[in-house]
Amino acid sequence: MSSKPKVRCQWVDLSKPDYVQYHDEEWGVPVYDDQQMFEFLTLESAQAGLSWYTVLKKRANYRRAFADFEVAKVSRFKPAKIEKLLLDEGLIRNRLKMTAAVNNARLFLDVQREHGSFCDYMWAFVQHNPIVNAPRGPQDFVATSPESDALSKDLKKRGFKFVGSTIVYALLQAAGLVNDHSRDCFRRREITDAYESC
Repeated sequence: MSSKPKVRCQWVDLSKPDYVQYHDEEWGVPVYDDQQMFEFLTLESAQAGLSWYTVLKKRANYRRAFADFEVAKVSRFKPAKIEKLLLDEGLIRNRLKMTAAVNNARLFLDVQREHGSFCDYMWAFVQHNPIVNAPRGPQDFVATSPESDALSKDLKKRGFKFVGSTIVYALLQAAGLVNDHSRDCFRRREITDAYESC
């Protein structure tokens, strides 16, 4: 007797196993590790104007090129290193996004020094508890929120680039500060239960 197929968020393209895996294992899981958060910040910023799947396919290349997202190393990238990265076909070869990643790494370190960790800084914008929404379908998803507006405004004030409210909201979703799995998605309850059991 076969089990019922898992219900997932409608945006997941089931024909792409890596996309399904990302949805099932990563998207919406609370992140408390600064290196992982820097990876999400960098990739979400690189996504601007593109689909997330375009970035996801290049993530392994980004990990290789960006020192596995060790923020201190990325913060020391010199202009010559950026020029080299712009020749790498495995990356999104956009000069503004590339220089923004290095700029953001330097500012990320400033936030760490000020707040103890970048994650603590970010989680304060949701009062250190994930916001759990219950969208029924694509029509219920939003692109921004008061929290993403506030975080975006503060990041921009600090000098971060490619951190508009829409990008920041996608970051909040990806890193689990907002649980936007649809109401019928099997991951919504799993993530909520895991958080509540901590």
